[in-house]
Amino acid sequence: MALKEPVLKIVNKIYSPLSTIDLKFGRYDLRFTTDKVGRPTLLLIGRKNENDKIVGERYSRRLKIGPNGEVIKDHWDNQGKA
Repeated sequence: MALKEPVLKIVNKIYSPLSTIDLKFGRYDLRFTTDKVGRPTLLLIGRKNENDKIVGERYSRRLKIGPNGEVIKDHWDNQGKA
């Protein structure tokens, strides 16, 4: 399952650096971790269980940054079940 445009709008924003963010998106729960700049790098999307863990899909972000700080490549890879 590839990430759709509404989810990409959420994960393309800048958040607080080096943190874990929990959001509700429709009927799904989102949890992502951010890098030192504040860009989400690991995304879990699914439903929270009774232990507050997300059961669903896991995605990791591939970022290639140029020498001037510009983003050359930005891609989300499905890593399987979470």
